[in-house]
Amino acid sequence: MLFSSPIFIYIFLPIILLCYYISPKFFKNGILLIGSLLFYAWGGVSLLALLLISIITNFVFGILIDKSNTQKLKKISITAGIVVNIGLLMYFKYANFIVLNTNEILSIFKTSQINLPNVILPIGISFFTFQAASYLIDVYRGATKAQYNVFKLALFISFFPQLIAGPIVRYQDIADQLDKRSSTIDKFSSGIRRFILGLARKVLIANPMAFIADQAFNTSHSDLTISMAWVGIIAYSFQIYYDFAGYSDMAIGLARMFGFELLENFNSPYIAKNIKEFWRRWHISLSTWFRDYLYIPLGGNRLNKTRTYLNLLIVFFLTGLWHGAAWNFVIWGFIHGFFLIIERAGFDKILSKTPKFFQHTYTLSIVLIAWVFFRANNSTEAINYIKTMIGLGNPYFALHQVSEFFTIDFGIIIVIALLGSVEFFKVILYNYNKLITSCKHSIAILLTNIYQIVAFLTIVSLLILCTLYLTTNSYNPFIYFRF
Repeated sequence: MLFSSPIFIYIFLPIILLCYYISPKFFKNGILLIGSLLFYAWGGVSLLALLLISIITNFVFGILIDKSNTQKLKKISITAGIVVNIGLLMYFKYANFIVLNTNEILSIFKTSQINLPNVILPIGISFFTFQAASYLIDVYRGATKAQYNVFKLALFISFFPQLIAGPIVRYQDIADQLDKRSSTIDKFSSGIRRFILGLARKVLIANPMAFIADQAFNTSHSDLTISMAWVGIIAYSFQIYYDFAGYSDMAIGLARMFGFELLENFNSPYIAKNIKEFWRRWHISLSTWFRDYLYIPLGGNRLNKTRTYLNLLIVFFLTGLWHGAAWNFVIWGFIHGFFLIIERAGFDKILSKTPKFFQHTYTLSIVLIAWVFFRANNSTEAINYIKTMIGLGNPYFALHQVSEFFTIDFGIIIVIALLGSVEFFKVILYNYNKLITSCKHSIAILLTNIYQIVAFLTIVSLLILCTLYLTTNSYNPFIYFRF
């Protein structure tokens, strides 16, 4: 069930909110747990069985780690717990990929190949597996206490706002909220605003950009022109940003409606001046997960330079694989890892002395090229696409191929997408609030009232526009469902 679907917005969400707020405090977590399990079961009852297995096994291993009275037993318990989690992820997400590549090798030696029925990828398995693994590791490290209430742990793992697309929540960040949280009118209304803004980013910007990107990437290499290639990758760059950031906004807003506060997952990544900064701003919960649970345990940057560079390559190799079981995702990860190594080797100091325009251009150029591998169906298609972008493929610029996209609607969307990605609206709002605080009391009240009226009308208008779009268009893709 998509957050950006009428059945979720106008049926599922109102029902669960009503049940939650009319229930006594003792039953509120139960209502959320039941709602979360029903939400996930919408994608298939068999998928729900996998989620329940994950919940139960991690509950048991958490207690085993906590009750182990020797370090040896703790290590055995944490190892077994991680193996089970990664094993489930490996089978359901990577079994097809491993068998396919193994058969490619076997075919070289003309050996009988492996037959494996196609394994269906469960929605959100990458997210809830990483959450569960981080819980076990934190219990092992003593960073958090083990949860002895299976229903509370189940809610942590299956909480529907962040279940299928993050943010990846750590148990220690939400443990206290499972027991005690406040639900106020201000928090609830803030959650609604955040959800609708995220919905608008997804429906009104990401979806139209997706339509253009799909046309470009579905065009054959021989027919793809330079202009179409560039329009396509720029559209995809906006699509993936507003798709995923919008979904994170909706998740944070939904959680806030129920009294929970989730950490931010995006911070205007397209204004980054280097790749290191990009990863501090993009998918923050994933990048910090890999930093704390893989990069630092591998040695981080505490050892020699060669080992530090190797650690970065390992992390971004796995970051690529986490996003998808295909070599083009691995290449995408290696591109980012390679430039992080270049920057760490000293290029960041040289880069910092250049004009900011050059720094942004450098960063966005790498990000755009890497996105080609992320979006393409395979690495061969990605390489051919990049060849066309730089003029080594189809030599024609052919503006007529993209002229159909240059409408007034597209112009408005692309301008809003561009301004939103560079914090233009944040700056406007900041300066407006600054103006309010500097005015006389009576004028400040007037300006505050104007802002509240405009904000309310904007939110209502966005909800209406999103509803109209969803009821008249069946095209509603979501990138991170693949992960």
